[in-house]
Amino acid sequence: MSSELTGLLVVVAVLLAATSFGLVRRARDGKLRETPRTDDHEVLTRLGVQDGTPVTLVQFSSAFCAPCRATRAICVSVAAQVDGVRHIEVDAESHLDEVRALGIMRTPTLLVVDATGRVVRRAAGQPPTRAHLLAAVSEAMTVGSNR
Repeated sequence: MSSELTGLLVVVAVLLAATSFGLVRRARDGKLRETPRTDDHEVLTRLGVQDGTPVTLVQFSSAFCAPCRATRAICVSVAAQVDGVRHIEVDAESHLDEVRALGIMRTPTLLVVDATGRVVRRAAGQPPTRAHLLAAVSEAMTVGSNR
């Protein structure tokens, strides 16, 4: 009887842990969060970010990533709609040094870079909506022009 109870307790504990992990990940997935100040300018330049571009959307993708394709579509749409926005898609597997330097843990990861070359927002996972990305781009343009 005690081994059955132990087995049941283990199953319940695993289910609670998995559910907690899933809820936390869902709450954080794709949210464009502010990033702490870091000096990533050299790494971003190697990836194609150019000084003076009002906003650059740097997207890290991998070959068989369905959310990466959806993120690409949102980024291309925003770049086409908003003057001064450029989209760069980076194959994470081909740029492992840069992935490590920027702390990219999964694909898609999207970095919103202002005119000074500073990452002002970051999202791991597909951004929730085009409107969220437009708001982040607008904020980056405002912040970048005030420096």
